Amino acid sequence: MKEYDVFIACWSGVGIAAGLYLLRKEAPYGRFSNSNWGPMISNRLGWFLMELTVMVVFALWIPFRHFNWRSPEAVMIALFFIHYIHRSLVYPFMIRTKGKKMPVVIMFSAILFNSVNGSLLGIWFAKFAHYPADWYLSPMFITGVILFITGMIINWWSDYYLVHLREKGDTGYKIPQAGLFKLIASPNLLGEIVEWGGFALLTWSLPALAFFTWTCANLVPRAIANHRWYMKKFADYPSNRKRLLPYLW
Repeated sequence: MKEYDVFIACWSGVGIAAGLYLLRKEAPYGRFSNSNWGPMISNRLGWFLMELTVMVVFALWIPFRHFNWRSPEAVMIALFFIHYIHRSLVYPFMIRTKGKKMPVVIMFSAILFNSVNGSLLGIWFAKFAHYPADWYLSPMFITGVILFITGMIINWWSDYYLVHLREKGDTGYKIPQAGLFKLIASPNLLGEIVEWGGFALLTWSLPALAFFTWTCANLVPRAIANHRWYMKKFADYPSNRKRLLPYLW
């Protein structure tokens, strides 16, 4: 397990370095997509492939036939699959981005990221995760589940709201004006950060902490970039709206 822990520490360090880079250079997908990064792929197909990867890789490690599906580990795995079934099999077919593309290199970098993180978590649950039966009653599990579900609700509601800001065939951008969008630029990103922070807490594990580190490294710079983009794009963008934390930042 020592080599496993060392790899996780190094992988987390790479994530922090990537986050520092992304603070200076926006990742070229979504509103920041451009063809300067090489060949392009359909936005919808790219999202489907890179989000499906983590679920498939994670599942390959789990011994489904011999796994104890009445254990705390089973709840953790179920939460993971709920997120990624939605993320890979629902969300890509819900977004209204007809004709929009992302660089192939971004898709493959996300596939690499998801393959490593999915493997680290899969290995944890297949080989190392041994929680006592009363882990359900531990403060870490209870608080983590609450955070995970709260973050997931915020993330899903925000994504659905953004999708329905557009009419069919519309690919432009508008200022979001409902829910947490009244307070921050990217509640969808905040929701996902809270979600994986909760997962790290309820599993109390190094691979989940690494996953959370990478989530923050990707999404905090993205939230900053989104806020900056809105301010440049719209003259009437609310000046009191924060980047990621309501009333604070």
